[in-house]
Amino acid sequence: MIRNYDDLDVYKKSYEAALEAYTLSKKLPKEEAYGLTSQVRRASLSIPLNIAEGYGKRESIAEFKRYLYMAKGSCDEMKVLADFIKDLGYLDGGEHEVMKTTYDEIGKMLHGLIKHWK
Repeated sequence: MIRNYDDLDVYKKSYEAALEAYTLSKKLPKEEAYGLTSQVRRASLSIPLNIAEGYGKRESIAEFKRYLYMAKGSCDEMKVLADFIKDLGYLDGGEHEVMKTTYDEIGKMLHGLIKHWK
């Protein structure tokens, strides 16, 4: 039974992924502190934050879905960042694959939740 946003599987998965993204961002060069590091942290954390905020406003289905779409946008942003970081040589192939797969799964979960609330 879902009583709160943290009962949603997509929230749990996106929260864990944000923790992993923060850990990964610590490996980025110091000169990326205000660039890639900041962007990875912002985009990854934006997903569970938008899910939580939208769930709090779920009295309006349209409002909840708006937040889910914002979370989906941040999810897509994380996939681009994963590619970019890999192409710069800061992420190895295995880490890249895990990151892309994780955010693909989160995107599918968000899509399913959006469809559920239509």
